Amino acid sequence: MKNYTQVYVENSLEAVALYCEAFGAEVTFAIKNEAEDAYEHCELSVNGEPFLAAAEARNPCDISVVHHNRWQTMTFNVFEMGSEENVAHALQVLSAGGVVLEPLHALPWSKCCATVIDRYGVCWWLSL
Repeated sequence: MKNYTQVYVENSLEAVALYCEAFGAEVTFAIKNEAEDAYEHCELSVNGEPFLAAAEARNPCDISVVHHNRWQTMTFNVFEMGSEENVAHALQVLSAGGVVLEPLHALPWSKCCATVIDRYGVCWWLSL
């Protein structure tokens, strides 16, 4: 059995580009809508391994409310990122227009981690 996560976001083309930048991911499969301005389905991989799927949200979400209330309905845990620099880079990219819930810090189970809700309302826990 496998578990493959998917996000539904507004401005999916922009979101996918952001996630590729944050995690060094690449689009490995994509189907756009008829107008070519959104993803019906898009798959991202990192080092050849499936990482995340994304699609355009059918229902709008007020991201300012998500940021204001610091909602975490689901968090995507990205770990074994290789270096503190990789964690810091992803945090920098994802925090632009988003909300940092926990800046870079250490925990008993991770010497470098952070939590951020990105500009699309997706919550990420980043860690070595």
